[in-house]
Amino acid sequence: QVQLVESGGGLVHSGGSLRLSCIASGSIVSIERMGWYRQAQGKQRELVASINSSSATNYADSVKGRFTISRDKTKTTIYLQMNSLKPDDTAVYYCNAVVPSKWDVHITSEYWGKGTQVTVSS
Repeated sequence: QVQLVESGGGLVHSGGSLRLSCIASGSIVSIERMGWYRQAQGKQRELVASINSSSATNYADSVKGRFTISRDKTKTTIYLQMNSLKPDDTAVYYCNAVVPSKWDVHITSEYWGKGTQVTVSS
């Protein structure tokens, strides 16, 4: 099992910044990909940004140029630097990890954190 714990959410005014953190722990050999998703009230969960084991990144069009995903040397902690925040960014942000099986690298499992609330006021 892998546990993901997010932190860094909060209330910020439009135009402000926040940095989210996610720490992965548990039975981990390696991590193929980690990322951030968000879900606003009444909407489906959507990908915000991801980073894979070779450091390739992917961003939703709505956050390109404003958000930056990064990770530490251990590759078990990721961050999401959010700048120029807008009210439309208000959502619960979830950390996600794709982890290969210890016994078979061709089999992967997905894990989710409990989420952290980001609220951007106008």
